[in-house]
Parts: sequence; structure tokens; C-alpha cells
Amino acid sequence: MMAANSNAAHPGGPGSAPSGETIDYVTIVLGKEMFGLPIDRVHDVFIATNLTDVPLAPPEIKGLLNLRGRVVTAICLRRRLGLPDNPADGRNMAVGLEHGGEAYGLLVDQVGEVMKLAEDTYEPNPVHMDARWRGVSKGVHRLDGRLLIVLDVDAVLAFGEDRAASAA
Repeated sequence: MMAANSNAAHPGGPGSAPSGETIDYVTIVLGKEMFGLPIDRVHDVFIATNLTDVPLAPPEIKGLLNLRGRVVTAICLRRRLGLPDNPADGRNMAVGLEHGGEAYGLLVDQVGEVMKLAEDTYEPNPVHMDARWRGVSKGVHRLDGRLLIVLDVDAVLAFGEDRAASAA
């Protein structure tokens, strides 16, 4: 769907893009909050339908679906971030990602636009950010009175032992 950005490194971290470089993010919305996913991690955007329940799965896993012949695990990003479920509106927007060779669909309220952001708007996570969010965020961009929270895809998709390893 979207081309990967050659500047996939996150500002402020190891391997940061040189000064003046930009990074592309696919924006998603949960309630009033805006999040960014590095464009090089996003495979597609789709509407998740016909979810099959997974017995004994963590509450964040809403089910499995078939996307063009591939089994995709649907994860509720609201639940993953400790937010209340969204009242059912009949649409399950999802952002397709891969992690560890597996396909995932992050269920979100809304998919926004692709934003090209400069390194100078990037900051580390605010100290007052909720611990659940700090664990899955790489930092933030300040945008005209609003924050774009940059999600760490690997941390968002880490469950069980993966989650413990990423926290260490």
C-alpha cells in the first residue's frame, strides 16, 4: 500500500536521522488521542470483518480474520493501551502490521493521514505519561497544540514472554 521510508530510524535514538531529515508516520486516532506508526511498519489499512474468537487469548486479542488468504490476529489497540472499549459503530478499522513473521491488524477508531514530520518536533516521552503508554511509545511530536504519540510497534505487539523481554 505505502512505500517504506528510507529514514526509518526514530529521532533521538540510536541511528537517528541526520538533522533536517523527516520521518513519515501513518496517523491513527483513539478517542481524542493521535498516534503515529512509522510508515515502514504499516502494510495496509482495512476494515476487519468476520472475526473468529480465540479461546483463552489475552483480552487485547479480539480474534482472527482472513485477509487475502492470510490469517491475521486482530488486536484492540484501545484495550492494549488501557482505554475503554469504543461503543460499537459497526466498523472495525485496522492497520496491518507484521511482527516476528506473523500478521497483525491493530483495531483503531480512525486512520488519519500520512504525516512527514521533522526531527525538531520530536521529544522523548513526557515524564507524566501513563506508564502503560510509556511502555509502548518511542516519544512524541508536538504539533500545533497537540501531541502525536509515536508507537513502538514491537512493544505494542509483544505478549507474554515477548512483553517481559521488551521491558527488560
